[in-house]
Amino acid sequence: MAVPANRYACSKAILGEDLFNKVQNSRVLVVGAGGIGCELIKNMVMTGFGGSSTGSIEVLDLDTIDLSNLNRQFLFQKQHVKRPKAVVARETALKFNPHVNITALHRNIKDAEFSVDYFKSFDFVLNALDNLDARRHVNKMCLAASVPSIESGTSGYVGQVQPIKKDVTECFDCQPKPVPKTFAVCTIRSTPSTAHHCIAWAKSYLFPQLFGTDDDAEEQELNDAEKNGENADEIQELRKEAAAIKELRATLVQEGAAKRVFDKVYTTDIHRLLKMEDMWRHRKPPHPLSFEQLETWALQQPAPAVNGEAEKPQGIKDQRKLSLEDSFELFLSSVDRLSKRIDPSSPLSFDKDDDDTLDFVVAAANLRASAFDIESQTRFQVKEYAGNIIPAIATTNAIVAGVLVNQSLHLLRTSTWPLAKMVWLSRGSHKVFSLSSLPTPNPHCSVCRVVYLPIKLREDITLGEFVKKVVGGEVGFEDHVTVSLGSKMLWETEDFEDNEEKTMSELGFKEGAFVTVVDDDDHYPVEFSIG
Repeated sequence: MAVPANRYACSKAILGEDLFNKVQNSRVLVVGAGGIGCELIKNMVMTGFGGSSTGSIEVLDLDTIDLSNLNRQFLFQKQHVKRPKAVVARETALKFNPHVNITALHRNIKDAEFSVDYFKSFDFVLNALDNLDARRHVNKMCLAASVPSIESGTSGYVGQVQPIKKDVTECFDCQPKPVPKTFAVCTIRSTPSTAHHCIAWAKSYLFPQLFGTDDDAEEQELNDAEKNGENADEIQELRKEAAAIKELRATLVQEGAAKRVFDKVYTTDIHRLLKMEDMWRHRKPPHPLSFEQLETWALQQPAPAVNGEAEKPQGIKDQRKLSLEDSFELFLSSVDRLSKRIDPSSPLSFDKDDDDTLDFVVAAANLRASAFDIESQTRFQVKEYAGNIIPAIATTNAIVAGVLVNQSLHLLRTSTWPLAKMVWLSRGSHKVFSLSSLPTPNPHCSVCRVVYLPIKLREDITLGEFVKKVVGGEVGFEDHVTVSLGSKMLWETEDFEDNEEKTMSELGFKEGAFVTVVDDDDHYPVEFSIG
């Protein structure tokens, strides 16, 4: 299909012939096709990226489309739910401009196939990820490949864009990043010790299992927990527990649903935990709750007042702590309300402003807290903690995506690289954008101060040969060195003799891995990327 003569007239007029040709001929990797990614891909195809026979846009994303994505990830529609984000983003973007070359990959950027050589095939990389671990990985790969990248992120109404060039600017890891608070699966599911554990269980486990999307996330979470060394026997029990919850889910529209759920999670599951005696050797054991006892109490309460509301203690409803009996009544009521809203084609999701979903999480969390002798929380406290998720704002994503393209133009126009800026999008100040010059690399950064060297290894080379011929010979490190694969140390001079005669493949070295070598003279660490 021929490109209309006026297709890129505006881009050429604004950018100039030379820069526009660079835009069309550039090979760009876009990692992430979510909130920022959708806006970014649209901007790129409209600008003309990938518009020549040699230029291309490669979009890579591991995720599939969820119903909750549709309100802000505009390249996706309801019929696309469950399909790969990268694939659908490509299809939709081509409707904006069918004259560009886009490749879509539904893959994990951390897979071995995306090696340093893969990254070297691009002129630059645009990062539109929301996963800290993946962002760090892409940062490291771009540094190892000496390929410029532009990092981006949003959080509610704020966002930032950071151009990164090896040996010229700070990298993504030059400044420490806050680590999101997470809890071990077994802590949440079996041994809670704080109210926050109980709220996380009610919101992130029980609610979605009963009323949310019925997908494979639960099994994946347990698999990850097992890989991370959590109690294997307990993980197996949790799998059985999850299967039983799924059976309950199918009966929620039938009479007596609240009792069945209550008996399962507050009686049967607690009895199961008590049988694991070792678990309670140094912890206070929980106690099962009785539906019958609480129901008897509820039947003995005064009839509702004339206005239809039961008499309540003094104080604002959201600010008072619920008793066990209050939580029981709220649990029955919320399960009944949510059961009536069940629609197989539209799973429910937690929303702190949805009274039904919030009531369920408040009641379920406080009942669990009671079983584990943990102090109950007010409705306001639960809402504050469970709702402490900064929402993704579509307009913030759109603005940041626009800045990404703007900064990529500085990157392509090499003579104006110094004009590239760190850009922050902020709320509440007199300026929408805050800009600063790109800071120089942190000399103490454990990522960009490393010397990255590509290497191809024979499968039969031993670790001892590698240390002698490559580390000592090619690199010139002498005397005391340490060799590590990830966080696992495999060699230290005068130690680890058992590994000396083992081949590199036996020790887990494979294509795409990084081998870190450090010597006692405090030279910069050397990381070999295995090809």
